[in-house]
Amino acid sequence: MTAAIRLEGLGKRYVLGRALDPHRTAREALVDAMSGAVRATASLLRRTAPATGDDAFWALRDVSFDVPHGEALGLIGGNGAGKSTLLKLLTRITAPTAGRATIQGRVGSLLEVGTGFHPDLTGRENVFLNGAILGMRREEVARKFDEIVAFAEVERFIDTPVKRYSSGMYLRLAFAVAAHLEPEVLLVDEVLAVGDAAFQAKCLGKMGDVTAEGRTVVFVSHNLDAIQRLCRRAVLLEGGRVVDAGRADEVVRGYLTRQLRRPSPAEWLDVSGLRRRGSGGARFAAVRFTTGEPALDGHPYPLGPLELQLEIDAAEGRSVSSLAVVIRDVGGTNLVNADIAAAEQTLRLEAGRNVVTLRIDSLYLNPGEYTVDLWVGDGGPTGLDYVESAFQLLVLDPRPAGTGPSLVVTGLVPCALRASVASGSMREGVREDSTAGSGADPRGAGR
Repeated sequence: MTAAIRLEGLGKRYVLGRALDPHRTAREALVDAMSGAVRATASLLRRTAPATGDDAFWALRDVSFDVPHGEALGLIGGNGAGKSTLLKLLTRITAPTAGRATIQGRVGSLLEVGTGFHPDLTGRENVFLNGAILGMRREEVARKFDEIVAFAEVERFIDTPVKRYSSGMYLRLAFAVAAHLEPEVLLVDEVLAVGDAAFQAKCLGKMGDVTAEGRTVVFVSHNLDAIQRLCRRAVLLEGGRVVDAGRADEVVRGYLTRQLRRPSPAEWLDVSGLRRRGSGGARFAAVRFTTGEPALDGHPYPLGPLELQLEIDAAEGRSVSSLAVVIRDVGGTNLVNADIAAAEQTLRLEAGRNVVTLRIDSLYLNPGEYTVDLWVGDGGPTGLDYVESAFQLLVLDPRPAGTGPSLVVTGLVPCALRASVASGSMREGVREDSTAGSGADPRGAGR
């Protein structure tokens, strides 16, 4: 399969402390002069000094990979990893310092709210302007116009200058234009985070339709769940370099492993130095987990138990009405909130070190990677201590590889169920033939 996008040794270098625009106006020079001779001289020196190794910053360096036609590729990484810089190079907003990027086909992009729109033109005029920029004839844009407006939900304001739009309206129309004017390559940055949940779901569905039609999508997002749902492959950037590439779920799992610590069962994990919020009247010092079942290997399984021991340092003796272990998926959605408040239980912490054991009898999570938050509070609005993403928890498949099909299907939450088959019609009276259920040992055969 030929490549829609090919990156070969792509790099972008910036010089710190220099003006982004090399063309100074007479007005700028006059303002500098009026500021004082010393400051003007210092400014001139900063602008004319040659670049050195210390003030050169590589936002991207030696980036090489291909994106085949019709594929959705996710770009992930922390803030400052180079994701947005890469998209700006692909859209020719800025030029590379090294290497080259080759794109086959017409490119549509949504990098920032309002990119590609003229604020003084109406929504209608901007739709046709963007079509012209993409090389489309007016008749082609006209055929798509009603669909674009309906998707963006801006019918009442389509003849209003877009500078009067709210950011949400701007975003909806910008995405609708980018997705519906049939670019062969669609580049979408984290700008979707601006929209509400319904709009994000609508956009993700549309991008799925785009790839199903054989077009190419490059999607930058911190929403790892959306990356895994939309994209078959992903690329992880770190410090401007590619550090991992491959199947989206494997790259996401590797990213989380790099970001979070994943202790072994029964291993104490020191959390005293992690970032936290709260008043500090009590603080988590360490945590460890196990199943609490000697016959098991310590890793949690779907529908099986999970036991956590929490070391908490209290500044003074006090009662706490809320102590919780929160388990989230890779997209940040809270799935389990095991809080003593739900059981209307209060714990007494003594001054100094305390060890609290919290047991979940049945963990309703399918195999996969999850993050764990720790919380303790006494009824106040901020809590005593909140450690977000304290560690990573691996929930294992109930059956070892090679021992038969997994008992767990795709999804987040497993459930015990029974099914029966009957012959005849329910209206005529039936005879039950057979029954099958999933009430067996949730840990699977041999465990």
